Amino acid sequence: MTETQQATQTVVNLFDALRSRDTERAMSLLDGDIVWHNVGLPKVRGHSNVGKFMATLAKPAFGFDVIVHNIAADGDVVLTERTDVLIWRRLRIEFWVCGTFELRDGKVAVWRDYFDSVDFLKGTVRGVFRAAVGR
Repeated sequence: MTETQQATQTVVNLFDALRSRDTERAMSLLDGDIVWHNVGLPKVRGHSNVGKFMATLAKPAFGFDVIVHNIAADGDVVLTERTDVLIWRRLRIEFWVCGTFELRDGKVAVWRDYFDSVDFLKGTVRGVFRAAVGR
């Protein structure tokens, strides 16, 4: 498997672990000095700080899902176009995300996501409506 294929597979494995609430497996794919940046929001630095967010998504009332539309890599940099789904009880917020993952020694060292705040707001409104009408 080439470096590019391995990098892509690491990101796919990270999404699978988050989707299945396997925090331990997700954290094993992150570098100890991970920097997670949702652009426009403060950066989260370090394994333990990122782990707190991952643990929250794994709680019974919360969840995460993802639909990867496109994924491409050049060496140890992986780009994704995807729809992320944040779940809280019956509320599902779906929104478009473009992500960049920079790997170091086979682990994600930088995770940078870009999303449109208006698209996130629309996803929230759609999710609230679906939760209210039971869809």
